Amino acid sequence: MQVVDHVVVGGGVMGSAAAWQLAARGRDVLLLERFEPGHVRGASHGASRIYRTTYDRPEYVDLALEALDLWRSLDDPSVLTLNGGVSHGVRHEGVAASFAARGVPHEWLTPAAAGERWPGLRFEGSVLHETSTAGRLHADRAVAALQGSARSHGADVRHEVQVHRVVADGSGVLLETSTGDVRARSVVVAVGAWTAGLVGPLLGVDLAPALVVTQEQPAHFAVLPGAPDEDAWPSFTHQPLGTYPWPSGTYGLATPGEGIKVGFHGVGPVTDPDRRSFTPEPGQLAELQRYAELWLPGVDPSAPAPISCTYTTTPDSDFVLDRRGPVVVAAGFSGHGFKFAPAIGRVLADLASEPVDAPARAADPAFALARLAGARPTGGGAAGARPAGARPAGAAVRPVASDRPPVSTVSTVSTVPQEIR
Repeated sequence: MQVVDHVVVGGGVMGSAAAWQLAARGRDVLLLERFEPGHVRGASHGASRIYRTTYDRPEYVDLALEALDLWRSLDDPSVLTLNGGVSHGVRHEGVAASFAARGVPHEWLTPAAAGERWPGLRFEGSVLHETSTAGRLHADRAVAALQGSARSHGADVRHEVQVHRVVADGSGVLLETSTGDVRARSVVVAVGAWTAGLVGPLLGVDLAPALVVTQEQPAHFAVLPGAPDEDAWPSFTHQPLGTYPWPSGTYGLATPGEGIKVGFHGVGPVTDPDRRSFTPEPGQLAELQRYAELWLPGVDPSAPAPISCTYTTTPDSDFVLDRRGPVVVAAGFSGHGFKFAPAIGRVLADLASEPVDAPARAADPAFALARLAGARPTGGGAAGARPAGARPAGAAVRPVASDRPPVSTVSTVSTVPQEIR
């Protein structure tokens, strides 16, 4: 049986960042990923994610600014491109105040001025421009760079190894895997859409009602002849004013070589990660095309190239970064976590380094597991953990409470937006 200091389960961006941070501290680290490198089954694949610090809460702004320095420290400079970001529609005074408090360069623009600067976009309301600390991340390269950095510090990174069960006891944790058992002082579980099935039985908590997995479907739109080149497009979000026919606000950014990626936020159909269709929901795709036709004059709305990924969303859209004994949980990134990954890796490493019999103090209380009302104790569970049932594979998941109908039935204007972070 292999024995290590820490096992990280999940080789997406969060698990890879945690492995890097732990290995950099001189720990004996084993990172286990169920699928092959670059797989498309989770939430860390593809070529583009927004990076920005556009938050009004200090726990997020501080993590984002920490992440910026850590992204820059990676060996691959192509991971991060800082070409600015814009948010328009509803005015974000709290964000601007947060920027001012932390010295984040920014400016307010009128829709006309913004449209002149970025003619591929149409703007409304107030336009907040984050001038030099926003842009995009190359997701696949980011994961590879984090794993490469983990390896350079001595971590053992293994793909195509499935963890079947984790048991916590007085000696730490025992992991039963497809290639044999492993014992460790602690485990960091960062498995995205599979969290409820693996962590629930371990902690004795039913997490399925509070971690809702959806299949999201942004799309790439080709840039029209005469429109600005892809590299000239900022990352952008749009929280529309008044009533509108979309199921949520929208986000977008360039994916060089593929076009402009545009998506609604957190409104895809509930899914089981092992039984996903990867097929676009036609009604939502048509809505996205209509949005592009109205608000993105620089793209061709007629031939979108759909993308499929998952969100794992909490009721409040805040993350779960917590520890129960020797078990560290990273989950519920709710469609806005990727940008924070290296800083979250640091938080997870801090949690894994705490005494297992002490309270978890390394993460902000906003990210505590206990806040999830749907995380119901059901009896049993690991020693030292709150008492467990896990959602059986394929069982129904209760969607996040909302007075907006499911996306497949949206046919009227919405005044209850899913806010983009």
